[in-house]
Amino acid sequence: MVCIAAFIILAIIGIFVAFISIFKPKVGKQYLKTLKKSWGCVGKRVTLQKCETGFGDDVKNTVLSKLIIRHPKWVKPVSAAIEAGSILIVIITVWSLVEGAKAGLALYSLGTCNVKHAEACSLGSEVCSIDNNTEASNPVEYIGLWFSDWGEIFGAIPDKFRDWNPSNFDVTAVEIKNEGKPAAIDFYDPGCIVCKQSFQAQLDSGFFEKYDVKLVVFPIQDNDGKFKYPNSELIARYVYAVNEKEQNTTTESIAFKILKRIYTEKDPERGAWLDAINDYYSSEQMRGIIKQWLKEFGLDDKAINEISERVTSDAIDEIISKNNNIVVNDIHAKGIPTLIYDGKKHTGRYEAK
Repeated sequence: MVCIAAFIILAIIGIFVAFISIFKPKVGKQYLKTLKKSWGCVGKRVTLQKCETGFGDDVKNTVLSKLIIRHPKWVKPVSAAIEAGSILIVIITVWSLVEGAKAGLALYSLGTCNVKHAEACSLGSEVCSIDNNTEASNPVEYIGLWFSDWGEIFGAIPDKFRDWNPSNFDVTAVEIKNEGKPAAIDFYDPGCIVCKQSFQAQLDSGFFEKYDVKLVVFPIQDNDGKFKYPNSELIARYVYAVNEKEQNTTTESIAFKILKRIYTEKDPERGAWLDAINDYYSSEQMRGIIKQWLKEFGLDDKAINEISERVTSDAIDEIISKNNNIVVNDIHAKGIPTLIYDGKKHTGRYEAK
């Protein structure tokens, strides 16, 4: 095990030696000779052969040579410590390689290198993650969760080869109808800052005119039942309640206007509406604000009262539950926004081509 650990350390040191050897070629040659010797020993160990080179013993003897003279009694415990340290180095290296492979496969299949917390992955697309807050309370649970991550990763790999057709998903959505144009589905959370950026990019690039779009308002809910953003569920309920009463033939339906205001306009007192909704307003205050918006958008008191009653109905519960199931179980989204268009699933902020 010592020779394997030594090879790992030498391989890491090689990064710096390569630079030094530019100025001191002798150092590079000497290092390369030692590295080849260590690799020869590792090759023997890996193929379950005896390490004839004795490289591991050479390394250990080099470390212990001075100690034998000064503190003979320390030789055995230090030798054991070297063996233990070598085992630890090898375990850490193997674990790092496995975790690196896991992160790479997750990035490929799920669009994030962190299965449970997509926002924590700087290599993936910028998203508001649908987090899995399950924490292991003991080693057995940790191992189970670790393998469940692998299950999600391998389960999502077929999605990379799938033809993503928006018509295959029976979502309830705010429709922006453009007859004869390619279909698209956008999944948004009203409280998500990345969703705001994505929505604005779509507006600026004319996305909503180029595609026959369905906007699905998806309040991100963690596995503990809590919503990621405090007012997202309430806004989603109002959007769907309004949406049922409308004929969505243009981008300027009232349901669309609600989303557009949140993502593009400012609260006269608090700045950007999205920030104000997340940081300042309670649910009760938000209800009053949305009712005022509906009045501004042309609805009378009777229509507003009908919508407000429907907001808490079983029908809206079913819509949110159905869309949630599609996002999590059918689309395997790990973050929002998620867009489906041109035969592909796109995770993260929309970037105009």
